[in-house]
Amino acid sequence: MSIEKIVMPKLGESVNEGTITTWLVEVGEHVNEYDPIAEVMTDKVNAEIPSSYTGTIQEIIVQEGETIKVDELICYIKTDGKETAEELNATKEKIDIDEPMTETTEEGSMSHRYSPAVLSLSQKHGVHLDDVTGTGIGGRITRKDIQKYIQNRKSTIAEDTTQTEKRASKSVVQPPSTDPYNEGYELTGVRKAIADKMVLSTTEIPHAWMTVEVDVTNLVKYRNNVKQSFKDKEGFNLTYFPFFIYAVAQALQAHPILNSTWQGKKIIQHRDINISIAVANENELYVPVIRNADEKTVKGLAKTIHELANKAKTNQLTQNDMTNGTFTVNNTGTFGSVSSMGIINYPQVAILQVESIVKRPVIIEDMFAARDMVNLSLSLDHRVLDGLVAGRFIQHVKQILENIDETTTLI
Repeated sequence: MSIEKIVMPKLGESVNEGTITTWLVEVGEHVNEYDPIAEVMTDKVNAEIPSSYTGTIQEIIVQEGETIKVDELICYIKTDGKETAEELNATKEKIDIDEPMTETTEEGSMSHRYSPAVLSLSQKHGVHLDDVTGTGIGGRITRKDIQKYIQNRKSTIAEDTTQTEKRASKSVVQPPSTDPYNEGYELTGVRKAIADKMVLSTTEIPHAWMTVEVDVTNLVKYRNNVKQSFKDKEGFNLTYFPFFIYAVAQALQAHPILNSTWQGKKIIQHRDINISIAVANENELYVPVIRNADEKTVKGLAKTIHELANKAKTNQLTQNDMTNGTFTVNNTGTFGSVSSMGIINYPQVAILQVESIVKRPVIIEDMFAARDMVNLSLSLDHRVLDGLVAGRFIQHVKQILENIDETTTLI
């Protein structure tokens, strides 16, 4: 047997870190190779970390709630098999050098082994670790334990302050506010990863923008006429969004340079048209991918969008659902937006914002008419695209949408 390290795996393109949300095993538990041992959350996906070996969990290094980089150590496992005493001693010596134990008892208790996150949080808030009860493996103190202790301390201070105020004169100066909203909080997990990616996009990509108006009166009329029969037959709603995805996918076939990604000093033009879309659950935003969107009908696109949205709401999106997007379409019109400029989904080279459909007066043949209008806003990477290419693309999308009517097939 030997003692091996299990590290944080790389769970997707441009994923550099993850947060351990739940450990599925305990120290001393036997697992087989590829068995899930922990759940991890990144900006792209919630996933399970598989064991790299068959053996017994020897020591858990990273506690629940901690965020670590890819390839950093998360636990040790004692693998099944034979090992000489010399090999075992060499392994132990290496572990002692790489991962020194602090104040560990002979029984192997980890109650006095503190992670950097715990030490940093305790020092920031002036918490003496001997006063905190650990709930982690072996009694180890986790970041959740520190946060709970701080919150309880605030409650106690607030209660004591209230009692003091009741007994004191009104002329007594009031103590400082203990309002937690004034203290701020650190970004973690999905929000932190999104923030890092947005900074990368805005600092590396020279953005340019353009917007066109599209008359979708015939599309709106067509969709309203068929939406009830579609729902009765298919079991889910027919929204406007699949029509826009359909138009974008067809236009990308004619203008493939927009279906590219920036790789260092090279432009990689992709054969497959994989469109990223934004979906959300109650608190978090995800960007899953509709693969081979140009090969799907409006009905097929509607079904895929429905399935991805349900996966997001139930936290069932997989790594495969979230990777290899080549162009992004963002449905900002859901929130009533009529004009916005999207930040490009790095390393893609463009993103299209679909705004809210609004009925507006439009001049047609020198006469005013009420028409259903929508703005399409394109953000482009000016290293790869110029106004001529981008303008032709967005005009092609406009043309397709304005020609969707009662004669358009959904299948």
